[in-house]
Parts: sequence; C-alpha cells; structure tokens
Amino acid sequence: MRVYLPCTLPALARAAEAGELGPVPLTGYAVTPALTEWYASGDTEELEYVALTEAARASLRMLAADQADGVAVPARRVVVAAEVAEPVPHGGADLREKARVRLTAPIPLAKVAAVHIDDLYAVADIEAAIAALPEADKGDDDARFTVDGAEAHELMWYATQEIPDLLAG
Repeated sequence: MRVYLPCTLPALARAAEAGELGPVPLTGYAVTPALTEWYASGDTEELEYVALTEAARASLRMLAADQADGVAVPARRVVVAAEVAEPVPHGGADLREKARVRLTAPIPLAKVAAVHIDDLYAVADIEAAIAALPEADKGDDDARFTVDGAEAHELMWYATQEIPDLLAG
C-alpha cells in the first residue's frame, strides 16, 4: 500500500543516514477503506492526492513544532511516499482521521517510492503559514486563509536517487 509520510528536510537527512524512516510508531496518510467510503466518487489517483495533501499539512505542523523548539529548519514541506504492508488505520470522523494510518515498523529507504517537497518559490508562503498556525488553530479566519495559502503550492516530485541532491541544496 502507498503511504504518505510527513517529514522535514532534517528528518529526511537523518533517515538517509540511518537507511530508514523512524522512530516508530510513524504516522502516515493513505487511501484507507474509510477514506474511500468518504469519497465515494473519487478514483484512486484523487484519493492518493487527498492522502498526500493531508501528509503535507502534517509536515507543516512538524515544521512549526521544530521552529517552536528553536530548531532552525528550512520552511519546505516534505512528504515521503513509501510502499508498505497494510498499516493500521486510525479511524475517526473527520477527513484527516479517515486517511491517517499508523506504522509500527521503521520504513527502509528501499521501500521509498518518491519524495515530494516544496519548491523554493513556496518558502515565503510556508513561513507565513507557520507563523499564522497558532492563530488559525484559535479560529482566526485571516490566519486560516494564510495557512490554507500554503496548499496553493504543489509539492514537487523527486526520485529516491535525488535525495542526496535535495539534502545538499
């Protein structure tokens, strides 16, 4: 099953060095039965895009958490797409919960199919979204608009052989 794992560039560098994504448990997003039922009219490609988008949202929150902890991290959302055995669905009522899955074993880099990452042109909007996230969570509509603006940027697709170049640049 294809699973989309939220990540950051520093976390991707650690995974590249270790040869696997971890530590476990890992939270990812996938086309689960609950998501398929929720989007009764969507095809597999559309549903995978939903899972990818949810992982990108989680990546934005990872970036915000790192910055809140004083970690200097590039403001680029990262999502790792991997092929794994059936993960455990989280379940839940909202869309995010319907796509969320839990992985209980590290993911070897050999199982990674691709990496999706923000283009450098998106950095200013991602930084603005990170700054607006606390107010958006409190219900501020303007802040929510800024956070949603990050999603206007499509993540770029990179093959696994390009990971060293991504980390070097």
